[in-house]
Amino acid sequence: MNIVCLDMEGVLVPEIWIAFSEATGIPELKKTTRDEPDYDKLMKYRLDILKQHGLGLKEIQETISRIEPMEGAKEFLDELRKITQVVILSDTFTQFAGPLMEKLGMPTIFCNELTVGENGEITGYRMRVKDSKLTTVKALQSAGFDTIASGDSYNDLKMIRASKAGFLFKSTEQIKKDNPDLEAFDNYGDLLAAIKKVL
Repeated sequence: MNIVCLDMEGVLVPEIWIAFSEATGIPELKKTTRDEPDYDKLMKYRLDILKQHGLGLKEIQETISRIEPMEGAKEFLDELRKITQVVILSDTFTQFAGPLMEKLGMPTIFCNELTVGENGEITGYRMRVKDSKLTTVKALQSAGFDTIASGDSYNDLKMIRASKAGFLFKSTEQIKKDNPDLEAFDNYGDLLAAIKKVL
């Protein structure tokens, strides 16, 4: 039995933090897991910037409400879900993901949780499990699934490499160069065809 594990941001929807950086005019918030492999370090950096500027969950959710899935993403997901099980493994947060999942037809997503003060300030975050994408892939495998994984960033590499088959999608030139053995695609048709081959 197969299950496809997909990253969310950069693969199905634009990067939330980049969109928020553009909406607020704060260039420091453009940094993502494509730039910083250490997620804990990246999130502490982001939360410090939010605090400096007096920004909280409400402002980020306003930006998220205007984000649309990437062109062709919903059709790709719909097609994929006709032929196999799909789960989205993301380092985003439930407070961010909800509206985006609605626009994608409510696929299953495993993500993390923000801690938010009464005033809307984001005070911290709780990871579902350590190294959540790899841990989840291994758990699915222990439940009898063969995993096929795809993502675009450093934090996707372990789940891609631990899977029966794995692909980079819309990744950076640097990540592609550092991982020349991984097939890399930039359009959904090619990714769907590659997944179908290994199902």
